Parts: sequence; structure tokens; C-alpha cells
Amino acid sequence: MPITPDSFFFDPSTEGTLQARIRQMVAQGILAGRFRPGERLPSSRKLATHLGVSRITVTLAYTELLADDYITSRGRSGYFVSENAPEPPAFPANPAGSGSVDWPRLLGSSTVPALGHSKPADWSSYRFPFIYGQADPSLFDAANWRLCALQALGKRDFESLTADQFDADDARLVEFIVRQTLPRRGILAGPSEILVTLGAQNALWLTAQILAGPGRHAALEDPGYPALRSILTQTGCTLHPIAVDADGLPPEALPSGVSVVFTTPSHQCPTSTTMSLDRRQALLDLAEARDLLIVEDDYEFEMSFLKPPSPALKSLDRSGRVIYVGSFSKSIFPGMRLGYLVGPEPFIRRARALRASILRHPPGHVQRTAAYFLSLGHYDALIRRTSRAFHDRRKVMDRAIAEHGLTVAGLGSYGGSSYWMRAPAGADTGALAARLREDGVLIEPGAPFFASARPPSQFYRLAYSSIPAARIPEGVRLIAAAIAGG
Repeated sequence: MPITPDSFFFDPSTEGTLQARIRQMVAQGILAGRFRPGERLPSSRKLATHLGVSRITVTLAYTELLADDYITSRGRSGYFVSENAPEPPAFPANPAGSGSVDWPRLLGSSTVPALGHSKPADWSSYRFPFIYGQADPSLFDAANWRLCALQALGKRDFESLTADQFDADDARLVEFIVRQTLPRRGILAGPSEILVTLGAQNALWLTAQILAGPGRHAALEDPGYPALRSILTQTGCTLHPIAVDADGLPPEALPSGVSVVFTTPSHQCPTSTTMSLDRRQALLDLAEARDLLIVEDDYEFEMSFLKPPSPALKSLDRSGRVIYVGSFSKSIFPGMRLGYLVGPEPFIRRARALRASILRHPPGHVQRTAAYFLSLGHYDALIRRTSRAFHDRRKVMDRAIAEHGLTVAGLGSYGGSSYWMRAPAGADTGALAARLREDGVLIEPGAPFFASARPPSQFYRLAYSSIPAARIPEGVRLIAAAIAGG
């Protein structure tokens, strides 16, 4: 990769002859790691023109660098950074804490809570990755996604690709959500009641900014989605974690004064339990009686390979009190970051204005590519293929878990892609996860899902979305052995 002339400029603070300053620029670039062995330097003519000096000045500087083995010459090919050049130091050029800015004073004492779990960047290289929410390349339809992306780059879609739509969304994508996605959940809504977001998390952030804040009270599930807890904490609202049971969030446990409830009724995160229809109706009745709002995160409803999913809470809402959060990132691939909000027009108008002040709208090319992928039937084909694979993996997981005597604490009634597990009392699944990594096994400790300062340590989550069925039995055996070994 050639180093361009505009990588060089004279620093007014440096001293010495022009020749010495050019030599110093090149040497510093190499020592800082910006110029790497084998990269070609600008020709003496181009660099001289760029810096406004004579060519002989650059040539003499290069000659000194050649003598010190910082660079090498390859005949007519030009000058290159030498393979024997000094290696950059292992420490950063500008170590943390340097400078005169008092960051603790300027940032204040508040901290941003962690989003929850972290996973190794090379998670796919592990032989037994029982981690949640990652795309499986063996299932994803990369060929048709690529074709849809190329189609979205065409002349017909030039406007959707290049234009600043200000606060508008892709009309094709919104139309698919209105006519195809929402009716499958029993939801009827118009385009003015829908906002496209950068994934479900962005939708939850927008909702929290509008409905929560200092002086307000918000209820959320415990255990629950760690990133949501982080988002709500940052708003300054008062949090009320509500312990879930086998039917999800119990409405009768909501304290007075709560103005908004965040829930995952169809597929509770992380226990995978489903809220019963009676309890859903009780929650809606309570919301009406207390004049509170409900935010429904309806993730993974497409993975209903055991039995049809329960109706969305939004579909039972007759008074406009439910804000619905959906996502394509879970079902297509997480890096796409595309979700949507569904709610009454006044709320969507406010959310649209807030989104516009931050990012205007999600990238037009991503929206139009997704619209083609959805409307041409590739999405439904992907869901069918993924559901079949997950169903097969689930059967293998069931057998392996039973064979090795592991305990399931919660599992979805209609499908999904994970189990909520419980180790024996006193077990520390954080330490267990660290030990299992050495054997190529990745699991998710359960503690980050709990709101308590001292959460229970024996829970963990096993997902099967990214592990081949053939590897599941051995992976579960290793988990069981690690638990038995303490």
C-alpha cells in the first residue's frame, strides 16, 4: 500500500534544515507505526512538490534514511520502508492521562453502565460457541443479500441511496412492515405510526429518552436485558426491577407511581418464558386503570418452530398504550442494525424528531437493500431455513442436556435460540465461563441480567444459533464436566 504525499507536513515546532526535518518526518512515521515495512514512500519528485522544496533536498533526506536502514531502494520501483526499520514501541504514543485537560472534573462523577455481556472478537474461532445473537454463515443467504445490495445501488434507486431524506424512512421498507411484518403479529398500523431505527437497542433508547427521565418511574423485568437497564439508568429515572416468574412479568407486582413498563412478553429475556394471555390482558387493564404506558420488545417472534407464538401485546391493545419494538437484526444478521418502532402518531412524531437530531435516518442503502431482501421473498426463505436448523439443534440440545443432567431454568414454549440454565447452588458461572474458554467453550454467565448489586451467580445462558448440531453433544459434555468439577 503506497504512502501518499499528503501524509507529510512540516510541523512548525520542529527545528533544523529542511533536509533534517524531512528525515525526521519519515523516521517518526515509522517509529509511530503509521508507516509499515514494505510500504512504498512517495517519489522524491512528488514529495518535493507537495512540501514546496527542491527535489535534491528530499533526495538527500532519503539518502540518509537509506544509510540508517529506515528505508530501502528497489531500483526503478522507488523507496520503501525497510523490513529492518526500528519497530514501533509497545506503548501508545500519547499515554492515557497526558495533557492538561482535567477529564474527571469535566465529565463529572457519573459513569455509563456497561451494556452487559462481552464476547471475544474471535468468538467464531471457538469450537463450541454457545453464545446468543450471532449470525450463522452456513444459514445466511449471502448471495441474494449481495444481489439486493447491488440492485439498491442501481440508477432507479439512486435517490434512496444518495439523498438526505432528513427524517423520512424508506417507503418500500415501511410498506413491507405495514403489509407483511406487523399483520403476522396481529398488529394493524399505518406508515405514520412506524419509525425505522438502528436496531432494537436504538428503538429502546429513543423510547427511554421520551418516556423516562428524572422524576419518572420505570419498571423493567428482573432478570432482564442488561442494555435496557443501562439505557434507563442514564436517563436518571427511578428504576423498579420486577422479578419474573414462569409466566413472565406479574402485573400485580408493579408499584404505584410507575409511568412506563418495559417487557418482553412473548419471549422473556433471558428466561425465554411466555406471558400468558390472561396475564397480558391483566397488564393492559392495569395500564388503563393507572394511566401508564407499556413498551413491548417483541424479539425472536419469527423463530416459532415449536408452536405458533402468542399474539403480540400490541395486538390486544385497544387504547394506544403499547409501544412496540421490532428488529430485523436478530433474524437477518446483527451487524445490519435495523429495527422499528410502532406506536401512536404523537409518540412517533416525537421519536422521529429526536432521531433526526441525532442521526436523521438510518442509511438509505441499508434500508433499500433490506426492503428488496424482504419483498422478494428471501427473508421468508431465510426464516424457514433458520427455523428448521434451530429445531434440529434444539432436539440435539434437549438430548445432551438430559443425558448430562444439566438443569434448565427457563425455555421458550414456541422456539427461540437459547436456554436459560441453572448450575448447582453456590456455583459461580462467571468463573465457570472463564475455565470453559480454555476448552474452546463459550457460555454467557447470568449475573449481568440481574439488577441486584449482588446477583445470583448460578445462572447462565446457552444459545445454539451459531454452533453446528454435530458439536453440541461434546460441548454440553464439557460444560457438565466443568460444573461437576467445581
